[in-house]
Amino acid sequence: MPEVAVADAEVREVLGVPAEKAVFEPLTHNPWNGVTAGVWRVTAGGRSAVLKVLTRTKEVGVTWAASNDPRHWNFWRREAYVYQSGLAQVWQRHGIRAPRLLACVERPGGDLALWLEDVQGEPATAWPLDRHVEHAHRLGAAQGAVGAGEDRPWLSQRFLRDYTAGKTTGQDLLDDDEAWRHPLVREHFPAGLREDMVRLHHDREWFLTVMEALPRAFCHLDQWPANVRSEGRDSVVLDWAFAGDGALGEDLGNYLPDCVFDLFLPAADLPGLAKAAYDAYLHGLRVSGWRGDERLVRLGVCASAVKYDWLTALMLARAGDEQVDYGGQGAVHAELRYRERGLTLAFLAGWAREARLLAPRLGFTEAPSGR
Repeated sequence: MPEVAVADAEVREVLGVPAEKAVFEPLTHNPWNGVTAGVWRVTAGGRSAVLKVLTRTKEVGVTWAASNDPRHWNFWRREAYVYQSGLAQVWQRHGIRAPRLLACVERPGGDLALWLEDVQGEPATAWPLDRHVEHAHRLGAAQGAVGAGEDRPWLSQRFLRDYTAGKTTGQDLLDDDEAWRHPLVREHFPAGLREDMVRLHHDREWFLTVMEALPRAFCHLDQWPANVRSEGRDSVVLDWAFAGDGALGEDLGNYLPDCVFDLFLPAADLPGLAKAAYDAYLHGLRVSGWRGDERLVRLGVCASAVKYDWLTALMLARAGDEQVDYGGQGAVHAELRYRERGLTLAFLAGWAREARLLAPRLGFTEAPSGR
């Protein structure tokens, strides 16, 4: 593989052997993201590290194209800056850290090679429910103590707005009777989901405006179980490529539904997990000294449902396609995916309803569709 030749000096520096004596094992990642040239576990002589190559030249669709804009949600160099600046470790004393940066190398062709600690802890994809709740508590304590933190010119801004704006596949199908009659959709999406998701799409701008006006926090913005590992009772969070400004509660609002969307937990567990995790997150905030209005946190979690405005439309568009796992690594049982995601979208519709009721009580205008 050509990466081995390029990385020879890097392997010698990090692992102390020539590249030809190292084993490069490809790791699962999003192959459609234009920022990521590849991710490997590199092993040699009983030692290992993770190599992640960042690029801006990979040809992909516009939805996942790399950006040169430092504030863009998919700015190609951001993750390197987050590691080099130390921001990836800003939550460490509260039980959440990032892998250690071993080396950051500017390659001759313009790519960036990030050499990172190979974290050996159990992935959150296999955690029991109480371990997710503990993570939520640590996240609350960390974000309550650190708050928005110091802004840097390469941290993402308006992430939710810009991330969702580029995801338009299937939007014309939200009002298409034929699309909703597809067997996967008809048999596995809960009754009333169509109306709820059309309403969420209609109110999209209102939800985004609310999220942008809530108390701010330094956020990871890609918290999901595949990006988290255990280290004793603490958590190690991977992939800081989207990090930046977000609403208090936004990371939790991303983490919880993502536990189910990719089939790490059954949808039946989501209501109980969401309640316990929210209570733990709020307790973490209070323990850290945060003294704000709890209702603003609740609104941040509930209104974050807007992040998945695009997912219903995408599932309508792809109901006739082969269903593949994250990273395109294998097939997924279509009926299982549509049932579990349908139930999770219905749960998020409940969050959206709660947000529409709560926001006017906190001084926000009423949603276009009403309460």
